[in-house]
Amino acid sequence: MPIALLALAIGGFGIGTTEFMAMGILPDVSEAFGISIPTTGYMISGYALGVVIGAPILVSLGARVDRKHLLIGLMAMFTLGNLASALAPNFGFLLVSRFLTALPHGTFFGVGSVVAASLVPVTKRAQAVSMMIAGLTVANVVGVPLSTLASQQLGWRSTFWIVTAVGVLTLIALALWVPRQKPRAGTSVRSELGALTRVQVWLALLVGAVGFGGMFASYSYISPMMTDIAGFTPTAVTLVLAVYGIGMTVGNLVGGRAADRALMPTMYAGMAGIAVVLVLLHFLAPFKVAAVAMVFLLGFVGSALIPSLQMRLMDAARDAPSLAAALNHSALNIANAAGAWLGGLVIAAGYGYTAPNLLGAGLAVIGLGLALASGLLERRGASGPAAASAGAEARVGDAPDSRVRADSGSAAE
Repeated sequence: MPIALLALAIGGFGIGTTEFMAMGILPDVSEAFGISIPTTGYMISGYALGVVIGAPILVSLGARVDRKHLLIGLMAMFTLGNLASALAPNFGFLLVSRFLTALPHGTFFGVGSVVAASLVPVTKRAQAVSMMIAGLTVANVVGVPLSTLASQQLGWRSTFWIVTAVGVLTLIALALWVPRQKPRAGTSVRSELGALTRVQVWLALLVGAVGFGGMFASYSYISPMMTDIAGFTPTAVTLVLAVYGIGMTVGNLVGGRAADRALMPTMYAGMAGIAVVLVLLHFLAPFKVAAVAMVFLLGFVGSALIPSLQMRLMDAARDAPSLAAALNHSALNIANAAGAWLGGLVIAAGYGYTAPNLLGAGLAVIGLGLALASGLLERRGASGPAAASAGAEARVGDAPDSRVRADSGSAAE
């Protein structure tokens, strides 16, 4: 694989750590500013809102910018946002800086996916995308626990200094290893937004928003489920979450290979897998070993779906793959917020901490239905990308100099 993918993966690691570390530092931030935990939680929802809003705006504004320069600009914005968070004098300032830090999130992954896919032969596009996303999954295994530990030992500001340093490292790697890549001739704001007129793009986005909403309905309440139902201590739950992160990392790599071989069947299997695992988790949660196994599988099947969903969007959007790939992360953040909200409703209604699993399984079944509808439309030629496999190389890697081979010499500018 080209060394440029390592630069993208480092960036993914930094962004993933920034997004998810907030859960671990909430108590320290709450105590530092003298506010309640629920109020401190706004820094999580504020970040999600920034991802949703930033993706379509920044992709459209950067439609005619060299993709390497756009990635560097996005990472610079991300790095400055974390620096501002580290220096925040009050919670209001921290909330605003978190929102600004999130704006380039979806665009970085969207543009990065297009660049990653263009660096390898067409038969390995999904694997290349999964390598970049691997940085995001590794963040759950390494970045989040370390940031939580740093917050406890050195103060919450230290976590933002750490991700600021990761941002600087990514900027250097992007400048050295990622090749320049001009956007497709004729690319404009109008052509990027034109992707939103295609039924297949909306179907793929709905698969992510609804199907992953099911997974997040369960995962948002995994900690109380593991303590109150499975009987783990709060300290042991940290290890359970690490097991989930390992499942994500393995699933992402397996899903990338599977998507290159059979894109739509991998998507179907991923959605069905989420539904099955959530049903099993509902019934097996009281048994420690079985519960941990289900948590691993939940991370595995959920993450295995992401590369196929990303590639599906890029193919469906045809001449606007950057916007579609970026909107995928907006959809996943909508899933995060909606899933957590719906899961909270069933718990508040008195159905217990395992009830979100059955709710999530139902949402995953709906997501599977949407995926099947998308595949059926494509087979009928109604609105699917007519020659996704044959023309994907030209559409995704549409810059004349984008067919870079996997060696450090050709990856340098």
